[in-house]
Amino acid sequence: MILLADALKAAALLFLAVVVQATIVGSVHVLRGTPDVVLVLLLVIALLRGSIFGAIAGFWAGFLLDTAYLGTLGVSSLLLTLGGYWIGRYGETTGRDRAHAPFVSVAVVTFLFAAGELVLHFLLGEPVEARAALITSMPATLLLNLLLTVPVYALVRRLLAPELLPLDRSLEVPIVG
Repeated sequence: MILLADALKAAALLFLAVVVQATIVGSVHVLRGTPDVVLVLLLVIALLRGSIFGAIAGFWAGFLLDTAYLGTLGVSSLLLTLGGYWIGRYGETTGRDRAHAPFVSVAVVTFLFAAGELVLHFLLGEPVEARAALITSMPATLLLNLLLTVPVYALVRRLLAPELLPLDRSLEVPIVG
């Protein structure tokens, strides 16, 4: 029941983020960069909820983005599914509560998402300009996404964080030797 409620909350947050991204934030350019609210939100959700949840949320967000921008259907879905899965794995295998985890996640996937978009559009035969995407706008986009990480992480952690249960010592594996 808790998982269903979290899935509905995450779906609503991602839908709202796609609407805000497509209508308002997508046309805002600061220092030649554009913040990506959907990407930051997805990565925070994946970090807190895990790989499968992140992959499904990534596909949902990518599908909504592709339909909102009327772009090539599947490009954003594929990239956000991969990003959600791998950041979910990062959250599962390292401490989710580490202070640097959301920032590392956003920094790495922001760059990989831009590079992946370039590669996929090139493979599809669409015109791409690598200099504009990776050199001209990347530093500003990376900085804006990192600035967005703090409020988005605080919001999502408050909405989707599991209830803290008392630690049950009987479930721990005893150290022998």
